[in-house]
Amino acid sequence: MNVVELIDVKKIYMLDKTEVHALRGISMEIKKGEFVCIAGPSGSGKTTILNLIGCIDKPTEGIVKIDEQDVSKFNDKQLTDYRLNKLGFIFQSFNLIPVLNVYENIEFPLLLKKNISKKERERRVMHFIEEVGLEDRIKNRPSELSGGQRQRVAIARALVTNPVIVLADEPTANLDSETGEKIVSLMKKINEIEKTTFIFSTHDPDIMNHAQRIVRIHDGALLS
Repeated sequence: MNVVELIDVKKIYMLDKTEVHALRGISMEIKKGEFVCIAGPSGSGKTTILNLIGCIDKPTEGIVKIDEQDVSKFNDKQLTDYRLNKLGFIFQSFNLIPVLNVYENIEFPLLLKKNISKKERERRVMHFIEEVGLEDRIKNRPSELSGGQRQRVAIARALVTNPVIVLADEPTANLDSETGEKIVSLMKKINEIEKTTFIFSTHDPDIMNHAQRIVRIHDGALLS
């Protein structure tokens, strides 16, 4: 079953009075449970694709289907609800909340969902803290963690809501190569255990090697 389907998607941004064609008629499919890399140089359109799949942006033309729903027609409230309930995000800058500790950062998205009990929140948070190997860091704040540990917190936070898809935009960009390899290996392990679809972008050939499938993009178009 396709969990993502892009049909002739175009995205045009206005830069002053100049049209910037970020995507030029992209069509692609991603199946449930895949571990997919979107690869290409800076400015190729990788982040634009992730933003469309992540309901952060809308296409200028074309259709974006997530879990068989045409999200390109959603209003702002529907998009916000969809991001909260169906999608998880891992950012290269980690985006952790500085005043919260590891446990609280991972728990935070669950507090936005009103239908989850305290006991279920605790169960989920501890499950993913164990999955990413941070049992001994529960009370540490982000400033007390290494870059790799912070990215592990971000991975657990992305997974705690049981999303259909996890999107990771250059998740290893701010890490050294050894730590980056460990982070992608961890993402792949969780993909296999949890059966969550992972879509991540990179321009690092070593990181691409971990992908089940590579979608290559250049100047807003897919390379065949």
